[in-house]
Amino acid sequence: MNFQQLRIVRETVRQNFNLTEVAEALFTSQPGVSKHIKDLEDELGVELFVRKGKRLIGMTEPGKELIGIVERLLLDAQNIKQLADQFTQKDEGQLVVATTHTQARYVLPKVVKAFKDAFPKVHLVLHQGSPSEIVSMLQTGLADIGIATEALDAATEIATFPYYQWRHALIVPKGHPLESVKELTLKEIADYPIITYHEGFTGRSQLDMAFSDAGLLPDIVMSALDADVIKAYVELGLGVGIVASMAYYEDRDVNLTLPPSEHLFRLNTTLIGVRKGHYLRGFAYKFIELCAAEHSEAVVRAQASQVV
Repeated sequence: MNFQQLRIVRETVRQNFNLTEVAEALFTSQPGVSKHIKDLEDELGVELFVRKGKRLIGMTEPGKELIGIVERLLLDAQNIKQLADQFTQKDEGQLVVATTHTQARYVLPKVVKAFKDAFPKVHLVLHQGSPSEIVSMLQTGLADIGIATEALDAATEIATFPYYQWRHALIVPKGHPLESVKELTLKEIADYPIITYHEGFTGRSQLDMAFSDAGLLPDIVMSALDADVIKAYVELGLGVGIVASMAYYEDRDVNLTLPPSEHLFRLNTTLIGVRKGHYLRGFAYKFIELCAAEHSEAVVRAQASQVV
């Protein structure tokens, strides 16, 4: 038994049992993948995969038991390398933070600046993606830290920590009728076409619930992945916008205005997530602490050490 065989077993599950894609992902040949699987099954004396002809279509019961062990073994192997790096290159290396556009654009710049000032030799990779992509990157070890409002707390393998809370807000073009309304209601907003976030991004589910609870069906004419796009089309007069309140800058968004509306929308909590059992370098804990000082290394270690 060797690590390559274990990697192939794990990648076979990730690639939905397509051995050609497994071979491409691991930079090897498809016959080589098949041989590794067969050699491992012969050594263990059990079949790990359900077959239909020459195709793999699923996992046997022993295979299902094995995959959890394989994930833990490969995670520990990665942790050993991280541990060695921690002591041989204490303030050097790479930190991968997976987050959404909203967090990367409007929330993290000050944190990133402070981190780079403290750790100039650390290569910081800021990967922007959807909440589900962020979860996947944490689960597969491609990211050290994930930051998002959705999805993180639904994954049992991920330890989460509250970062900050925020609400949505209405944006309208300068001179829009809603700009002068003193006590805005959802009904008044719903009278106009709305441009907001795509489903699954930046608290969109909370927005939908707010309108639904008020018995309203808003006319969402456009949805986008980030606030910059939403603001651009609001400026063109295609509708009113609903964005995360921190995405509006009075000095930059000179063609837009932000009528008082946060009282209409629910509170959202953005989370910081790390994979349980994943070894983090010292500078990764410092990044988390720069985000939220209450999440010290001891606090994060205690919760993230629980391996699923």
